[in-house]
Amino acid sequence: MIRRILIIVHQETSTAGRVGVKLARRGCTLDIRRPCIGHPLPASLEDYAGVVVFGGPMSANDCGDLQFIRQEIDWLAVPLNEQVPYLGICLGAQLLCRHLGGEVRGHPEGQTEIGYYPIRPTAAGASYGPWPGMVYHWHREGFSLPAGSVLLAEGDTFPHQAFRYGPTAFGIQFHPEVTLAMVHRWTVRAAHRFSLPGAQPREAHLEGRLIHDHAVDHWLDLFLDHWLTLKAESRESQAA
Repeated sequence: MIRRILIIVHQETSTAGRVGVKLARRGCTLDIRRPCIGHPLPASLEDYAGVVVFGGPMSANDCGDLQFIRQEIDWLAVPLNEQVPYLGICLGAQLLCRHLGGEVRGHPEGQTEIGYYPIRPTAAGASYGPWPGMVYHWHREGFSLPAGSVLLAEGDTFPHQAFRYGPTAFGIQFHPEVTLAMVHRWTVRAAHRFSLPGAQPREAHLEGRLIHDHAVDHWLDLFLDHWLTLKAESRESQAA
């Protein structure tokens, strides 16, 4: 059976990266939408096996200035109500947080995470592992833990790194989707970010990938295998 995944990206040239490659290898077809250039979002996800919402340079707090950000936040009621597996990555997690009534804000001391930083699974998150000890970040804002959600992983500078809401929705602050080509592209085009507090220099990004990416790749395989089963499990639970 062909499984269709809705992919939401936030720039005209953005891709689904390694997540898209792994989903395609699992027999999924990718329906890529870019609301930032006017692509509509489906009113129902009946024909979809999951939704992945990726990051972007904008903020989840830009809903007053960017209409598509407000539309996405409101639209998240669709996957949540239909219990279709949802994975929000960085901005995608922050949009989910905003939809659930949580807050997205910068670090009180202006710190950022741009490069590789440590995370630790919580007791609730242990079943989604083994988690990598170091993961790739590129963000200046973090999210609160929305009411009714479960913290799955934590960090030092930004304490909330991954959460689950209900049986099928996940938000993660880090970027397991990045390919080596994406790391090169980000660290060249956004090199001005390296002057921000806490940001790592470009060479640390490349060295960190050599050291840590194997563990990230392994975790992502295990997570996606589990995530793709959630729609069927949710329907079986509802039927029972």
